Amino acid sequence: MAVPKRRTSKSKIRMRKRSHKTQQSQANFSPSAEGYSIPHRVCPETGKYRGKQVLTIEADE
Repeated sequence: MAVPKRRTSKSKIRMRKRSHKTQQSQANFSPSAEGYSIPHRVCPETGKYRGKQVLTIEADE
């Protein structure tokens, strides 16, 4: 059975555990929608992507 020759230091343990941390999705502020939106996606509220109208959004009445 394999046994470590030296004790693993706190910094090595913490470096290993740091890589297991989950990434949170980043949301950027969108001035056209006046809210936050996911980057590299078309805004579902306005239908714009990078300042250009890509989708036509019909208003519900």
